[in-house]
Amino acid sequence: MENFEVTPYEVSGDVDYNKLAKRFGISHIDDKLRERIFRLAGEPNFLISRGIYFAHRDMQWLLDKYEHGEKFYVYTGIAPSGSMHIAHLLPFTLAKWLQDRFDADVYVQVPYEEKFLVRKNKSLEELRELAMDDVRNIAALGFKPEKTRFFFDIENANFMYRQAVRVARHITFSTIKDAFGFTNETNIGAIFYTSMQTVGSFIKSVEDNKNVPCVIPMGVDQDVHFRIARDVVEKLGYYKPASLENIFMPGLKGQQKMSASDPDNTIYLNDDRKTVERKANMALTGQQATAELQRKYGGDPDKCAVCQYYRFFFEPDDKKLEKIFEAERKGTMLAGEHKKHFADTVNKFLEEHRKKKERVDIQKFLMKTNS
Repeated sequence: MENFEVTPYEVSGDVDYNKLAKRFGISHIDDKLRERIFRLAGEPNFLISRGIYFAHRDMQWLLDKYEHGEKFYVYTGIAPSGSMHIAHLLPFTLAKWLQDRFDADVYVQVPYEEKFLVRKNKSLEELRELAMDDVRNIAALGFKPEKTRFFFDIENANFMYRQAVRVARHITFSTIKDAFGFTNETNIGAIFYTSMQTVGSFIKSVEDNKNVPCVIPMGVDQDVHFRIARDVVEKLGYYKPASLENIFMPGLKGQQKMSASDPDNTIYLNDDRKTVERKANMALTGQQATAELQRKYGGDPDKCAVCQYYRFFFEPDDKKLEKIFEAERKGTMLAGEHKKHFADTVNKFLEEHRKKKERVDIQKFLMKTNS
């Protein structure tokens, strides 16, 4: 029996990604597909080569379209509930690479009303403020303003609702209940939400008045929204969206999935230097109980949260990453030095990121819709 659960609202247990792929009906990114993506891109991507993006839907089809002259666009998003943390950047890091390497337009949905409907711990005004901060954080990664659009379900409601009702007509209450575990007590806003999220998967087709292929980089926990979306958009006459799906970034304390509900379990983009240093010192490593044993037997980088942070985000160079892992295995770098180096790396990134964020002209990125 599978002792884990993965939904957009809860991840529990020890996730077996092979079983999860089978359960969700998604395909593993094999060597052949990986090589094809990199060949067409003109360079490899560490998030894909390291198996962080491990599964997909219809990527072979998407690349077929691309090779036959049909450019695709990238759709992804974030539903803000608090300050962004490092794991939140994974889909946007891949989206930027796809924009750079395939000249793809990027559409980012920021549906701040979702958390208002589901968690109910913040006002709409508070969530909108967080959403605008998220836009600045994402844009600061270096997206091209002329090829990137952020959109909101509320501010762009004249466009979004018109399309969402077309979607909603094809989704039954029983489908949503079964997919998300909703009950008769779930508010109707949460039940309707998937209809709004589906719009992003054909938004450019509506804008261009022709079918445009779409790929969605996302955490595997979001897959259920787009299993539903794929069935509906085909009924509306649009291409089914392809997807690239990532495994969960571990928490600093060693949990399989980083949790935003535990502030010490993750690095937030607004953490100051001392906070990062404190969290780094608390982080789980794969080292032995004492320095002597570590020097003698070495540690396990696969169990080390610090090493995994480098693998997922902070060290894109495979040769440099292997040196970090090797130092852990051979015991040549002890925990104190390991954590200090990690804290310095994180702080350098955050300081540079905040400088870029201050220079973002948010108006250049916001979608303007009139119909």
